[in-house]
Amino acid sequence: MKYYIIAGEASGDLHASNLMKALKNTDPQAEFRFWGGDLMQQQGGTLVKHYRELAFMGFSEVIMNLKTIFRNIKFSKEDIQAYNPDVIIYVDYPGFNMRIAEWAKKQGYKNHYYVSPQIWAWKENRIKKIKRDIDEMFVILPFEKEFYSDKHDFPVHFVGHPLLDAIDKRPPVDIESFKRNNGLDNRPVIALLPGSRKQEIEKMLEIMLSITADFKEYQFVIAGAPSQDVEFYKRFTKGSNIGLIMNKTYDILSIAHAALVTSGTATLETALFKVPEVVCYKGSFISYHIAKRIINLDYISLVNLIMDREVVKELIQNEFNSENLKLELQKILNEDQRNKIFRDYHDLELKLGGKGASENTANLIYNAIK
Repeated sequence: MKYYIIAGEASGDLHASNLMKALKNTDPQAEFRFWGGDLMQQQGGTLVKHYRELAFMGFSEVIMNLKTIFRNIKFSKEDIQAYNPDVIIYVDYPGFNMRIAEWAKKQGYKNHYYVSPQIWAWKENRIKKIKRDIDEMFVILPFEKEFYSDKHDFPVHFVGHPLLDAIDKRPPVDIESFKRNNGLDNRPVIALLPGSRKQEIEKMLEIMLSITADFKEYQFVIAGAPSQDVEFYKRFTKGSNIGLIMNKTYDILSIAHAALVTSGTATLETALFKVPEVVCYKGSFISYHIAKRIINLDYISLVNLIMDREVVKELIQNEFNSENLKLELQKILNEDQRNKIFRDYHDLELKLGGKGASENTANLIYNAIK
């Protein structure tokens, strides 16, 4: 079978690469053409566009790049027609993917969606387009099945969360060797995960790094995103208490004592590595105030959303400042608070439904199109 896959972000690259691996086991004749990243490229097939070219953060940034976005949409349609796949698999990235899905449905292509658009957070009216344009939906959060099936009468498959597999299959990291090989000393590590897009990294890192002098008994390590290069981070790493390790976020989390994390998939990844965290978010003034008026959620981190209560502290917009960040980091370094977080993380993992998301999804896709 011929599979055309569109993933527009780093997290989508991870999930799609594991899905591709599972599809190759299910369908030995699988051929891939895709929009994604380095992890997908390692699975074989043809990379059409890297997600580095696609990632625009926030409402104002999207508006500024509309010309590029529309050009990419036009190119994607032409590329799909030339490839003529048996199925198109959309991985999150809804603003772009839902436009392609509407067109593809009219052309007679089979549309499968893996990692649902977060219409339960905003733009719930997108359910009409999803019902019209998507043939099969594979959701990875436990409350999404109820949202789609019960509230909107649209049957979906809850396949479990792919991060459980991605983390479980990793070989263990030798802490001493990892620190030695990456220029770290013996102090406990506080991981900094400032995001993957330049705009968010610039906003997050300045505040994250402002408190390093208050925690000299720890070493702060920036998890460099694969979408950026070392030169970009150099202006942030002047302090002697600050390290930078590129493209090894999971290795850093596996040895971290605590973490400061930009809101997004990384909040859940950090929790699954059992690392106490403070969740941070600061967007542009315009983007934040637009989002505040249209997003109806009690929390912004996946950890708290899944548990439906505050497990990890969220510092949002003006609350994300040096004073608050210092206070909250001190809290999660306290042993009693850490033990409470670990118990909550255990319950979180149980809610995610166990391992096998990639294999479950691959089997469902293949059986639907063969």
